[in-house]
Amino acid sequence: MDPEIILGLAATGIVLSGFGIWAFSKKRAKKPALSQEAQAVEKTLLKADLGAQVTESLLSNDKSAEAIKEEVQAVLDASLRWHDKKGVLGLESKDTPTVILFIGVNGVGKTTSIGKMAALLKREGKRVLLGAGDTFRAAAGEQLEIWAERTQSEFVFKPNADPASVLFDAVAKAKEEQIDFVLCDTAGRLHTKDNLMSELKKVYKVLGKALPGAPHEVFLVLDGTTGQNALTQAKEFMAAAPITGIVLTKLDGTAKGGIVVAIAKELQIPVRFVGVGERAEDLKPFDAKEFTEALFEG
Repeated sequence: MDPEIILGLAATGIVLSGFGIWAFSKKRAKKPALSQEAQAVEKTLLKADLGAQVTESLLSNDKSAEAIKEEVQAVLDASLRWHDKKGVLGLESKDTPTVILFIGVNGVGKTTSIGKMAALLKREGKRVLLGAGDTFRAAAGEQLEIWAERTQSEFVFKPNADPASVLFDAVAKAKEEQIDFVLCDTAGRLHTKDNLMSELKKVYKVLGKALPGAPHEVFLVLDGTTGQNALTQAKEFMAAAPITGIVLTKLDGTAKGGIVVAIAKELQIPVRFVGVGERAEDLKPFDAKEFTEALFEG
């Protein structure tokens, strides 16, 4: 098992809302008593931030810890439909560029995740272009440009320009120069702001005009420390663009990454990558077995 993933997820056992466990315990008191083993599992699941609803579902019929662990892994595996595909991203090779759109709220690590994914793709021998769709924040373009230089990737950015226009040009350049992957950054937006979500819908449509079938992937970047709010974010962003995978970041701290189990169970969105550190190589393909083992070891 990857020790970095274990260390990142071990912290899920550190952070726990006292009110949350009190409220769940009060609700649990109305139901048949759990065995001592099941009570220990219940505490582990709540600490890992799977949420009360998913935890209660997993504890039904007073299953053993091993049976619950297998069910958690099965939920995560079931959402990973891309496993049957080829390549580092689970994608079939294409004659045209593969376009990946990254979305999420402010501060979750979208730009950094794009840079790390560029590094991962470059290690696989792919040609990569980074499209800076966060045009209204100069620092975002500058940060992405640094990643482009670091990974020797192509770069497209126009300050204060329409984000959809910039990303259209990025795809056009990739087509012309036969670049393998276009990684599209977007401005961080609150999932509760209708105007910003409408802009995201526009970006999604324009990419389809730039290249039929694009974007081929829409990755929602979630902060592993967000907790239950991540499920709400996923639901709202799904209304703007069909999410094909999650990039779970910041699993090197006091992360509560177990919420992705709830997302996989309820929304059938697979986790595709996890960020476990600050280095370029610290973005790793998601492994359901490793993740599940680390949750329970926490």
